[in-house]
Amino acid sequence: MADLEIHRPEGVRLQKVLASAGVGSRRKCEELIERGRVTVDGEVVDQLGVRVDPEAVVIAVDGERISVAAGHLTVVLNKPFGVVSTMSDPQGRPALDQFVSQYQERLFHVGRLDAETTGLLLLTNDGELANRLAHPTHGVSKVYVAKVKGRVSKHVTTQLKEGIELDDGPVRATACTVLDVAKDSSLVQVELHEGRNRIVRRMLDKVGHPVLELVRTQFGPLRLGTMAPGEVRELSPGEVGRLMDIAGM
Repeated sequence: MADLEIHRPEGVRLQKVLASAGVGSRRKCEELIERGRVTVDGEVVDQLGVRVDPEAVVIAVDGERISVAAGHLTVVLNKPFGVVSTMSDPQGRPALDQFVSQYQERLFHVGRLDAETTGLLLLTNDGELANRLAHPTHGVSKVYVAKVKGRVSKHVTTQLKEGIELDDGPVRATACTVLDVAKDSSLVQVELHEGRNRIVRRMLDKVGHPVLELVRTQFGPLRLGTMAPGEVRELSPGEVGRLMDIAGM
C-alpha cells in the first residue's frame, strides 16, 4: 500500500474514486477498503489514504473490476419491435433517440438489431469501448431466442453447431438448444460470437426454419432479464468493468 501512495502522490484518494464511480457513499467505500475487499492492479488495499491515478490502474471490488472512467455513460435498452437501430431516421421510422432523450450525453449504439428483432441493445458514449466490443476479433457472445416455423430436430441443432455455408461465408453457432416444440413451430436458443447482418435469421432460414419472432437476450455478460420493451437501464460500474475486460481494455 505504501508503494502505491509514494508512486502516485498526485493521485486521487481511492475511496473518492470508488464513490465517484457509483460504488457507494464515501463512508461505504472506506469500509470496503478497510475490510480488504478492494484491489488496485491485483494488490489488496486495506488502508485509507492511498492515492491512485484512476486512468492508469485497474480497480476491483470483491474481484469485480470497476469502471472509473469519468464522463462515460453506458446503458442497455430492450429495443421494441419496429424500431430501427439508428439514433434518428430520415424516413421517419421509430429510432433509438426517443429512448435515451433523458440523457445529456450523446450516445451511440454498439452493433445493431434489425427492425423486426427485439431485445438487448447496448448504447454508450465511450468510443473505445464501443469499437472494441463491435470488432469481430473480440468475438463477444450474443444469445438469441427465436420462434421458428416447423419442428426443429436435434439434427438441425447439430448442423448449426458444426457450421453451415451462407452467401457471405461460413458460420456456426457456439451453442444451439431447442427450448420448446409446438405443433408447427419451435422455440430455439442460439449463441453466436459474431454479428453479421441478420445472421440468425439467415442461419435458421438456411436449415429450413424461417424465423417468426426473434429476441436478443444476452450480450456478453449482460442479460435482458425482465426489462420491458422500451425500458432503458444504466449499467453499474461493475457491469461496465466486465465489458472492459472482454473488450481487452
